[in-house]
This record gives sequence, C-alpha cells and structure tokens, in this order.
Amino acid sequence: MSEYYLELEKPIYEIEKRIKLIQKDIDADSSSEINKLRKEKEKMSKDIFSKLTRWERVQLARHPQRPFFMDYINHFVEEKIELHGDRHFADDPAVICIIGKIDKIKAVFIGQQKGRNTKENIHRNFGMMRPEGYRKALRVMKLAEKFELPIVSLIDTPGAYPGIGAEERGQGEAIAKNIYEMSKLRVPIVSVVIGEGASGGALGIGICDRMLMFENTWYSVISPEGCASILWRDASKAPEAADSMKVTAQDLVEMGICDRILKEPLGGAHRDSAEAASILKKAIIEEITMFRKNENISYLDSRIDRYYRMGAFDSED
Repeated sequence: MSEYYLELEKPIYEIEKRIKLIQKDIDADSSSEINKLRKEKEKMSKDIFSKLTRWERVQLARHPQRPFFMDYINHFVEEKIELHGDRHFADDPAVICIIGKIDKIKAVFIGQQKGRNTKENIHRNFGMMRPEGYRKALRVMKLAEKFELPIVSLIDTPGAYPGIGAEERGQGEAIAKNIYEMSKLRVPIVSVVIGEGASGGALGIGICDRMLMFENTWYSVISPEGCASILWRDASKAPEAADSMKVTAQDLVEMGICDRILKEPLGGAHRDSAEAASILKKAIIEEITMFRKNENISYLDSRIDRYYRMGAFDSED
C-alpha cells in the first residue's frame, strides 16, 4: 500500500517529499540539507501532534495504515494457534481468537481484524462482528478460564454488524450474553483499544479488569458521525459531536473508564508499527504480571466495583 496522509499530516508529507527528491541526487553537499529537513520534520510533527483535536484523533484511529490486530500478534505472540467457529452456525472472520505466548506468558488473544484492501475488508466485514463472532469469542474465553489463562482483547471496530441476517441470528442477545459471561470469568481480562471502539461492537469483547488505550484512539457508545446524524441530521458535524461526546483516551481517563494511556510513536502508530507493537507488548506483560502478584483477587467483585465507579445512581426518597 502506498503512503497515505491525512489532511493534518500534509505539512509533514511536503517535507518528506523534499527529502526524497534530494536523496535521488545525493552528494556531499546535500547531506546537510537532508539533516536540516529531518529536524524540521521532527519539530513540525511534535507541534502538530501536541495539539490534536478530538476529531483528528478519531481520524488517526481510522488511518488505513494503522496496525491491526494481527500486525501486533505477529510481532510479539509466539507459538500461536488460531481457533475457529462458534460451534453453532459459522466462523466469523471479523474476529480472530489466538492462544499463544507473550514473553513466555501463556494467554488468549481476541480482537477484531480489518482489511488492508477491498477484498480483505469484505472478507473481514470491515471489523464488524456478527453473532457467531461474539459466540466464538465467548467460547474461547471460556477455554481460557478452564485452563487459567489471562485474556487480552484488542478492540478495533466501527461497531457490531447491523445486517438483517445478524439481527435474525440474535446480535443483541449475543453481545448481552458476552457482557454477562465476561463479568463472571475467573481469569484476568486486559482490554486495549488499538483503533476504534464503537458501541456494543466493542463492549462484546470489552468487559475487563484493566482498560488501556493508545493515545490516538476513541471509544464511545456511537460514532461521531452517527451522533451528529441523530442530533443535527447532519453527519458533517461529526467534529462537534466528537467534542460533545468526549471520545478520546484522555477523556475516558478523566471519566474513570480508561486506566492507562499508551503513548504512540511520533506521528502515530501507523508511522512506526514495530515501535507501537513494542509499546503494547511491554504494557500487556506489565498488566498480566500485576494480576499474577495478586492471587486472591475476586474478579467478579473487582469488576462490580470497577463499573460502579464509572457512574452514579440518583434515587428519589
């Protein structure tokens, strides 16, 4: 795939283009010019990414070159085995379930997978899970509980698939059952938003003990475009909706939903996927190790406390 640049990245692209032109005809005199341009690029990148709006972070979360689930898995999971099917209807390619090792720690990895081109996106359904996908994920999570393996879910979806077939096969029930069953699992669950985290599509594999988010991701009950379409009947007001909804990692930390923000490489995870994978690997190992030190934890009680802290009850006397 050729390099893709968002509007906010265009100034950086112009500098990179000048560097490539000079490199085509490199000589001793031009090397100092390249170094100067690289410093200018770094300074500009820091300036641009230090003042991103919420809508710009949403766009970065959707960047077509951003690392997907399997990009991370292939980087740091060893001896991996993929499990298929829900044992009821079919296998859902929109979600992948892996058993493997991360730095000698055995774990189960579950995540939505998007495609890099039209053919892959059709196969993966753009990362939108169907009921069989949620049932597959739950089947594998139950296996994780049986063999006392920690669960790591990597979230990256525009939402659950809203098609007629999915509704006929019980989309809402499948998501609700996953939320119910995940809350009771007797193993630690670490969820990481690596891209988009939209609505029940994310919640169906997102009930957790610890939630992490990369800094240029978003997590909300609905997409900014969907919210704008409902409130103002105008999807072009998505930037205003993103501000009103407070969808970014920093917003969710302030609301007590996200526990930890993972800093991305300069320019975003899509500019250095290997570095982003190293950051994620380190964070996952730290989180699982923390749970291993507390063997007497009651996961049900801790999850109840966790979700109670996210809101407040207002009752009339």
